[in-house]
Amino acid sequence: MSPFFSVIIPLYNKEKYILKTLKTVLNQSFQDFEIIIVNDGSTDNSVDIVNNLANDKIKLIHQEKQGVSVARNNAIKLSKGNYIATLDADDLWRNNHLEALKQTITKYKDAILFCNNYEIKRNDGFITPARFNFKYDTDCLLIDNFFEANVINYIPHSSSVAFKKEVFFKIGAYNNSLITGQDIDLWIRFGLNGKIAFNPTVTMLYNFYDPNSLSNSNLNDNRLYLINQYKENEKNNPDLKRYLDIKRYALAIRYRFNKDYDKAQMLIKNIDKNHLNIKQRLILQCPRFILIVLKRFQDLLIKNKIYLSAFK
Repeated sequence: MSPFFSVIIPLYNKEKYILKTLKTVLNQSFQDFEIIIVNDGSTDNSVDIVNNLANDKIKLIHQEKQGVSVARNNAIKLSKGNYIATLDADDLWRNNHLEALKQTITKYKDAILFCNNYEIKRNDGFITPARFNFKYDTDCLLIDNFFEANVINYIPHSSSVAFKKEVFFKIGAYNNSLITGQDIDLWIRFGLNGKIAFNPTVTMLYNFYDPNSLSNSNLNDNRLYLINQYKENEKNNPDLKRYLDIKRYALAIRYRFNKDYDKAQMLIKNIDKNHLNIKQRLILQCPRFILIVLKRFQDLLIKNKIYLSAFK
């Protein structure tokens, strides 16, 4: 009999995290699941740690390093569950995570993407709640305006969601050409193709870690490619337009960190300024050295357990 969930974990050099992550899966209150881990060419002890667990629920497959999109797609192709629950190898689930997803799936059978609430670990000892742009209480609900609701933190996160396997392949799976933002691209396609359900129960801890500099030009160009894929869609979808304008705002700042002022200016010209708040408009006008000072100040605040963003 097929399991209800297939838990998909891409693995690349996460020896410090993978054991703790896997234990949070194995300790779930809802136990009808399999775990498929794709070793994406790890060079540390990650694979040995997984093998030492020797648990029947775990299937470990190997591939040469091809990136997280290929790893997830390959794992989902091999999965046996009707629903896919994705998890990054350094994030943590509470023991009610799959149970909460199952509750939402049972309540909203016609939805295609199911999201749990989560918290964000910004550094050791400093955790903040995820913030979303819509109101909710304690009950599961369908999100009326997904793109509008999604402009602060992502409602779907790569470790907080489940989705129907058949719908995943119908809308195109993960885009293997993206080296960053693969999950964001997937969430956009889910948002364009069906209903999104949300469970306010906090069941996941996102280990926020960005090894990529704001000035990484290859990643910035990849982000631009992602945004440009939806130019036609946003023409007839004002909510998607606002969502993408927030992405353009963030990417323009990244380009300015990299002194790529032409691309930054191109993005700024395509932004409807009514989609930005006053703080965001002011930040967008700041010269590069002020942006650097602001980023350092934000990092200092985080070290002192204070988090401020451009949304408040």
